[in-house]
Amino acid sequence: MKNKLLTIFKNSSSISCIIVLLLPNLSFAQNHERGTLPPPRKLTEQQAKVAAANYKKYCVLCHGEDREGHANDHAPSLRSKSLMESGVAHQILRPMSYGRKGTAMAGYLDEVGGPMTLDETWDLTYWLFEMSGVERLKFSTKPVQGNVKHGEEVYQQHCSSCHGEKGQGISAPALANQSALAHNTDEFIRHAIENGRQDTPMKAFKDLLPSDSINDITAFLRSKALGWKEERTILKALPTPEQYVINKNGQDPNFTLQDGMYVSSEHLHQALKDKKRMVLLDTRVPSVWQTAHIEGSIPFPYYADLDETVAGIPKDVQIIAYCSCPRAAADYTIKKLRKRGYTRTAVLWEGVFGWMNLGYPVMRGDIEGISN
Repeated sequence: MKNKLLTIFKNSSSISCIIVLLLPNLSFAQNHERGTLPPPRKLTEQQAKVAAANYKKYCVLCHGEDREGHANDHAPSLRSKSLMESGVAHQILRPMSYGRKGTAMAGYLDEVGGPMTLDETWDLTYWLFEMSGVERLKFSTKPVQGNVKHGEEVYQQHCSSCHGEKGQGISAPALANQSALAHNTDEFIRHAIENGRQDTPMKAFKDLLPSDSINDITAFLRSKALGWKEERTILKALPTPEQYVINKNGQDPNFTLQDGMYVSSEHLHQALKDKKRMVLLDTRVPSVWQTAHIEGSIPFPYYADLDETVAGIPKDVQIIAYCSCPRAAADYTIKKLRKRGYTRTAVLWEGVFGWMNLGYPVMRGDIEGISN
């Protein structure tokens, strides 16, 4: 089946992620790829003006007049070189849009009750990057291999006084935030530990700890992506066709769709609790499916060849697709499926980040050595 999946995704950028699954013992040095990315789109004068006004209106209270951070609630610096070179766009956009559950950071996207449109959150993200004056680094999405048990020991010795013994945050941001851990890549986390956050109390540990210890802390933090106390089973492999339909003996969910297309997170979550018969399609790049996904979903990237990816999906089952943008890739996929005769189809209205913001659970993909 792994060979079949390699064939399905052979033209996608997920190939490196799948290779990691087949070769789980690659060292960080072997995985590490670093370069720079081109600048994101340039804001127009009007877009920049609105973004600056939105920052002043919504962000200054906690992040400071000059983006220095820690004005209130341990809010991080938004001008720190190490953050802005590694965190644009999504690591800034997602918490801004959907908040951080369990922290003072609320969601500012209008779809979750916030004051800004999706375009405005994107523009504010790019405005923050432009103000920082840094280049974007190209980070790998591959896992950092490390000793989780030793990482916990190093964390308690060097990190817990600020971030808390259980990552709850004391004088520094909370790290026990599942959405942050699930959607920040390993290399993003490692880069923060290694280089610190300039103009904040977070020091660089690259001269204080050996590289292996930084890997171990990263692996330890990654192991908490499902919660500080591990309570759920970790997926060990990509799903196979016989696993595509969940709750095979369940009843049809019989959704009433908004605009003939959309189902809400509330109704989908209830259908999952009621063990209704469905297929869940994660239409993002499969590497982010590995980072976090709704339990039972299968990687079904929007750009994949339908002749390959629809194999094993019957036409009489309810299909629900989701993405993170929050609907573009899922909309695109469902429209293609409908042209193929798949009429029992729907899109998750809030997307996976909205789903998480509402408190519904996600799972990580394959992680080797999480309980070591």
